[in-house]
Amino acid sequence: MTTPAASPDILHTARTALACLDLTSLNDNDTPAEIERLCQRAQGLNASRGAVAAVCVWPRFVKQARALLPPHIAVAAVANFPDGSVDVQRAVRDTAEIVSAGGQEVDVVLPYRELAAAPALLAAVRQACTGLRLKVILETGELQDEAIIALACRMALDAGADFLKTSTGKTPRTATPQAARVLLQTIAADASTRHRVGFKPSGGIRTVADAAVYIALTQEILGAAAVTPARFRIGASGILSDIEAVLAGGPAPAAAPSPSTY
Repeated sequence: MTTPAASPDILHTARTALACLDLTSLNDNDTPAEIERLCQRAQGLNASRGAVAAVCVWPRFVKQARALLPPHIAVAAVANFPDGSVDVQRAVRDTAEIVSAGGQEVDVVLPYRELAAAPALLAAVRQACTGLRLKVILETGELQDEAIIALACRMALDAGADFLKTSTGKTPRTATPQAARVLLQTIAADASTRHRVGFKPSGGIRTVADAAVYIALTQEILGAAAVTPARFRIGASGILSDIEAVLAGGPAPAAAPSPSTY
């Protein structure tokens, strides 16, 4: 029996998800061998299918990843991760390690348990990575309340964030369409950010259908022009297998839930 071809819409979504993917490995026991395999996967099994936007690793692996990847694939690394502590020196130390090792992007966890500490910590990290792309992880699943999420967004934007990111992927509740809408609307509401700042859902995104929800939300609120690697990323690792299956002509993923639901 012949496997039905994926629809043009699903193929377009898969290509978009691939181009905007931050292929991630942030396990406590990651090894250099695993980072080497990650970088090989990031470059694509078939050049005609394209490569990911970036790989995201621990700071200690930035130098290795940068040496293994071509210039068009960025290296991102995490700071103050995953707990989002209030220790400014630790966050700056992580950031300095990323910068000195040749990373291009810093994904820093906002101190979401003590938001009063966020402005000072984010300002210090922003200063420590001047010229690099700064993604601020809000840990929206822990904040939950939309007003508090919006406040955290505002703190990140005021500190000079280039991206708002939902989650570390290390908590029980990660990215949700409801939280994503708050992040996107906060970006869109400010004339100084609506055409500059990007959005990154992270955690629990395992299929092309999952990615389609966040792509549609970004198009709805920021416009189709925002769905490029410069302003839209997906933080995930498991989704790459599904993207490859769709692009290879495998079965289309199941329909995604409505963007208005969890």
